[in-house]
Amino acid sequence: MDAPDQARAYAEADFSEPNQLFVDHFLASFDLPGRGRLIDLGCGPGDICIRFASALPDWEITGLDAGPNMLELAREAVASTGLATPVKLVLARLPGAAPGETYDAIVSNSLLHHLPEPASLWQSIAELAATPCFIQVMDLHRPASREQAQAIVDEHAADAPEVLRQDFYNSLLAAYTGDEVRAQLAQAGLRGLELTRPTDRHWLVSGQLQP
Repeated sequence: MDAPDQARAYAEADFSEPNQLFVDHFLASFDLPGRGRLIDLGCGPGDICIRFASALPDWEITGLDAGPNMLELAREAVASTGLATPVKLVLARLPGAAPGETYDAIVSNSLLHHLPEPASLWQSIAELAATPCFIQVMDLHRPASREQAQAIVDEHAADAPEVLRQDFYNSLLAAYTGDEVRAQLAQAGLRGLELTRPTDRHWLVSGQLQP
């Protein structure tokens, strides 16, 4: 997703509604302290980070991504907002992306299916989590067939640019099912997290990570 045309198309697409729903769900799920540190793993062009920074002005917000083109677009977006406390943006790959750092909240949206090894996300969450830590991870749920994947693309991205339609289709096929994610969580030893299905095409892992 970090080729220049892919990154630009993704940044210019209107994901305002699902991104705001992601932020609102997190804020409604937890009794957050007045201050803390939140990191968005796989922040892409930075929209979710900006929404968290606006909602939590006394929190330190960090966005981490492995794509230099995506991160450059995130820098442009953050600079245009005039936030009182700018989002910190970090170019790094998982795991081992921020050695020695811990965060009070960790979020990630649509990253897992891009990773060569899914364990790298869950390992990174375990490494970066303070005690306790608020967690929210969402991604696509793999459909049962290519035909179902195409039907989902046609329903939800009918008017999107072709580069985004193709990326959406490929992402659906590369995604994990809810049962597979539950197995990954168990293998990683992450306790206190629950998986739900907020839509027909997503799963969501949320909870307060316990030691």
